[in-house]
Amino acid sequence: MFVDEVEIVVKGGHGGHGCMSFRREKFVPRGGPDGGDGGRGGDVVLVTDPSLTTLLDFRHRKEFRAERGDSGKGKNMIGKSGESCVITVPAGTVVTNVEDGTVLADLIEENERVVVAAGGRGGRGNARFKSATNRTPLRVEKGREGETFRLKLTLKLIADVGLVGLPNAGKSTLLSAISRARPKIADYPFTTLHPNLGLVPVGDYQSIVVADIPGIIEGAHQGKGLGHRFLRHIERTRLLAFLIDSTSEDAAEIYRTLCFEIGAFSGRLLKKPRLVVYTKSDLLPDREMLPGEPEPGIDAVTVSSVSGDGVRDLVAELYRRVAELDEDEPPREESPEREWDE
Repeated sequence: MFVDEVEIVVKGGHGGHGCMSFRREKFVPRGGPDGGDGGRGGDVVLVTDPSLTTLLDFRHRKEFRAERGDSGKGKNMIGKSGESCVITVPAGTVVTNVEDGTVLADLIEENERVVVAAGGRGGRGNARFKSATNRTPLRVEKGREGETFRLKLTLKLIADVGLVGLPNAGKSTLLSAISRARPKIADYPFTTLHPNLGLVPVGDYQSIVVADIPGIIEGAHQGKGLGHRFLRHIERTRLLAFLIDSTSEDAAEIYRTLCFEIGAFSGRLLKKPRLVVYTKSDLLPDREMLPGEPEPGIDAVTVSSVSGDGVRDLVAELYRRVAELDEDEPPREESPEREWDE
């Protein structure tokens, strides 16, 4: 089962309490204060795991709590800090505070970490309050409570190429032909009910990641069909491949429909480089019946995922374009560290 949006509650650990204690040793009847500080509560930390591709693990567990810190002890012994609660999520997870809508983190890199709920500070023991005018302080501090938040985790798949097309345009068939992904394939619309990722080998040592999302229909940006729910999964792709059935009567109109729907969902999608792929060429009786360029300046290639015609050339073209984008892409700016109150 594919799950790409969940809500969870995270709670940082409670800080340990400070200790009230005085030295009691032989020949030292009135020793000074020696109560230690409480330990800090554990944090709740999100970490990306490259082996995960869904938020399914959160379906049955909705609350995560870090360990509380131990209270301080006599002889100036500081309490042990609580263990942090580490939660693994797929790369591409966006973390949002449900209460105010603030985006706390956008986790893209492998093994990226972010603290989403800090543990409480430990309370001070009475030894901390000793002064020249108060040699036997009777004051201690309680540990502070950890932070508590309700978070929404939204997954946006990370891929080099996103396959976009109407239902039954041949996206899943193409993905299965160029990668080891095995999406469900049938000759009826909306066979694909969730996004699929495929690792496409190029040569001996190179590869690209291709994402296939459910078909887009007119009105998808308004929630019609299945496209609205999954359009966000192509927001991170660097190249869009528009798949159009080569037997369609008006390929240019289909192309315009796809552009309108993704543009209405997010204007940034229309700024991405794109390539048109005419599929199912094996069904054409004559190669001269192939549609031309759907728009001036937009290249088009033709493939048959069934016969394999043009598939190898398509993979080479996709890799070439992605490699060019890699060369032009500026380095990612690291997000500033979140500062916690001490």
